[in-house]
Amino acid sequence: MKGLDYKDVRRFKMCGLVALAITAVGALSWGAAGCAQSAMASGLFAEGDSVEAAEPVALTADDSVVSVLLLDRPGRDFNAHLGEMPPGGRRLRYKPVPSVGRLFNDSNYLQLQAAASMGLEPVATLRDAWRLRRPVVKVRSCGDYFVDTLTHSLPFLVPEAETLLRDIGRQFRDSLAARGGGDYRIKVTSLLRTPMTIAKLRRRNRNAVDSSAHQYGTTFDISYMKFICDSKKVPRTQSDLKGLLTEILVDMRDSGRCYVKYERKQSCFHITVRGENRSDYVEKTEI
Repeated sequence: MKGLDYKDVRRFKMCGLVALAITAVGALSWGAAGCAQSAMASGLFAEGDSVEAAEPVALTADDSVVSVLLLDRPGRDFNAHLGEMPPGGRRLRYKPVPSVGRLFNDSNYLQLQAAASMGLEPVATLRDAWRLRRPVVKVRSCGDYFVDTLTHSLPFLVPEAETLLRDIGRQFRDSLAARGGGDYRIKVTSLLRTPMTIAKLRRRNRNAVDSSAHQYGTTFDISYMKFICDSKKVPRTQSDLKGLLTEILVDMRDSGRCYVKYERKQSCFHITVRGENRSDYVEKTEI
């Protein structure tokens, strides 16, 4: 806590309490079966693994938190990776675009509209966290993506956004495998923000706006400068990996699944899930 004033300490404590409350509410929203689904989505279980409590059951707040913890079984450490990308790299085929900045220029206003129409109510207090009306998913590093150390956001998304993120990461890895290999994952740098984390961020980045789509749990950032390398067997270059990620996002955006903004100063793709897919997702999770 050295170097923090009283208000900073209060914000730090409140963010931790809000995160805990969101975790508990998310588990209550999904029930036991939802906890299992969330664990699958977050990479805690592989396909084919046995998951107990397949039927929804009534849980108390304490029970739900325990359920989430029990599902986080020991296994592969998805936070482990090489310290840096190996030098050199084999060339990778991808569809080039003339100007990424012009292509991905969906405005904050457009993304904000989509986020507000389907996302969470902005979480400013503990009371707001406990009154969430939407299910939430805790986003953790998994086989499809890596979650960076979050200093100005909390690791949560609405289910539709986490599904989009997982699909982007999985398509990225599948495309690498189909084009000669390479053990890389995309790097997620920002997720759910609260008024408190935005205020903290504005101290470092004056471009951070109060009306951020990140407040609704529908929006996340993926770095295009840094990728997570898990093996040196088939090295790739940063520029080629960026080109492949761009190709995937073009497909996702053209199919109506998301809005994308190319952020030059933050070196990331700012992505918001679109509401048209919400009914499709609900139908799939109810089957």
